[in-house]
Amino acid sequence: MEAPFFVPPEESAAEAIEAIRDELELFDDWMERYQYIIEMGRKLPPFPENWQNDAHRVPGCQSQVWLEEKAEGDRLYFAGLSDAAIVSGLVALLLRVYSGRTRAEIAATDPSFLRELGLVQALSTNRGNGVEAMARAIRSAAAQPA
Repeated sequence: MEAPFFVPPEESAAEAIEAIRDELELFDDWMERYQYIIEMGRKLPPFPENWQNDAHRVPGCQSQVWLEEKAEGDRLYFAGLSDAAIVSGLVALLLRVYSGRTRAEIAATDPSFLRELGLVQALSTNRGNGVEAMARAIRSAAAQPA
């Protein structure tokens, strides 16, 4: 799979969630964690400008967020971007968990991990709602027939 679609380093969504948990625990406070999440967003593959439109926009996000998916065999790969640095980092985090997974694995990976990691609570209400909207959009894409 090539850019702009994200290929996570972990073999499974569960491994990705555990790796993210371990990485976030390295930092003493949320300001350092935010900086780490922003850096994750900066490392996303370039998202094509012609996809930055309403057809790719995720509703329910305060910032502009765009997602695209591509099926390859039984796996779905995602590309994404936001106009806000912290939100691009949250996109990267979600893609690390969900991109490159089967539809069944995506469906089985409840976005409650966002709350378990403390992410939703640490964000503003609008950003917390937005990251949950992104997770819903990814899971909705996976729920569509192949």
